[in-house]
Amino acid sequence: MKIEKVRKESFTVIGKEGSTLQGEGFIQKLYDEANAHFNEIAMLARKDEQGNLLGIRGLMSGFSRSYKPWENFNRGLYLAGVEVFDDSVAPAGWNKWTVPAYEYLKVEAEGPDTFDRMVEYLKDHKIELAGAVFDYSCLKTGRNYICISQSKKSKRKYRSRCTFVFNGRGGRG
Repeated sequence: MKIEKVRKESFTVIGKEGSTLQGEGFIQKLYDEANAHFNEIAMLARKDEQGNLLGIRGLMSGFSRSYKPWENFNRGLYLAGVEVFDDSVAPAGWNKWTVPAYEYLKVEAEGPDTFDRMVEYLKDHKIELAGAVFDYSCLKTGRNYICISQSKKSKRKYRSRCTFVFNGRGGRG
């Protein structure tokens, strides 16, 4: 399991929100709904130099909405959406989350046990989560990743090597 440390400045996502209280498969249902109504927010989406979406993301937060990890890693909120400009306004039926800047541990999702293996890694290395866990895929490589917030970061600029996109497959919901 290859783990990479990355930094990400604060970013904003507008998407469809749900919770683990909705039961098994709720994450995929959120993506299905977001995809079915994407035209309602397409004009708000941030894009890279080639016109590709900057990020369709799967964000997690505890019920407090403070970007803390899910309770026992299995109870909390999820937002399936697109990265937008910070001043964007969410249309009716959509939710807007602005994620603070963090330093993350990024690991490729190699199978359904990747998250559990990362939790063990954190325990073994005495690393505490600073915030929630996010899912995404790298548009340039087509690989899926899990991004674990390790610490809040400084204002230092960081440029990602790939555009992050989560495709809604392989989630924990």
